[in-house]
Amino acid sequence: MPRFSANLSMLFGEHEFLDRFDAAARAGFKGVEYIGPYDHAPDVVAARLKKNGLTQVLFNLPAGDWGKGERGIAVLPDRVPEFRQGITKAITYAQALGCQQVNCLAGIAPAAADRKVLEDVFAENLAFAAEKLEQAGIRLLIEPINTRDIPGFFLNYSDQALALMDRVGSKNLFLQYDIYHMQIMEGDLARTIEANLGRIAHIQLAD
Repeated sequence: MPRFSANLSMLFGEHEFLDRFDAAARAGFKGVEYIGPYDHAPDVVAARLKKNGLTQVLFNLPAGDWGKGERGIAVLPDRVPEFRQGITKAITYAQALGCQQVNCLAGIAPAAADRKVLEDVFAENLAFAAEKLEQAGIRLLIEPINTRDIPGFFLNYSDQALALMDRVGSKNLFLQYDIYHMQIMEGDLARTIEANLGRIAHIQLAD
């Protein structure tokens, strides 16, 4: 039976972030997800979850400076220390919120960058993150995103993500399959989902 969570980064925008938990519960949702909880202390977010009887389903690893257009730092060679520090931060939040999975945004490839170098950095970061998160009982997900909405984003196709997962070889690394992004990039949604159900940990319907 499918279970649905409200994405508080996309829904209930008429409310301040913390009040969206209340709105989601009033709308009948039992779970929530969002880009990240890091603007608020873990105990503050946890209190909103508890107050409303909500489950924290997913959030992203720290993804750089969102306000300046960054959409992840996992492929950036000069940001490896920051990425790895972010794993510790994400674990702290996930444990406080009872969240069992986090998503890693690859990031936007710098102009003229060697994609092989970026992929090597990405794979090494994912291997590190998958191991640390597994030790904490938390699954790691990666998400392909379309290049129309985020030009230059490094990870764009399900096959690309699956090949990267094979390369890393961790049993704690899964696919987050976003129907919106993958319809734009590749279509054939039902066939791809059916073929990879065992490797998909989370499906998003509309970004």
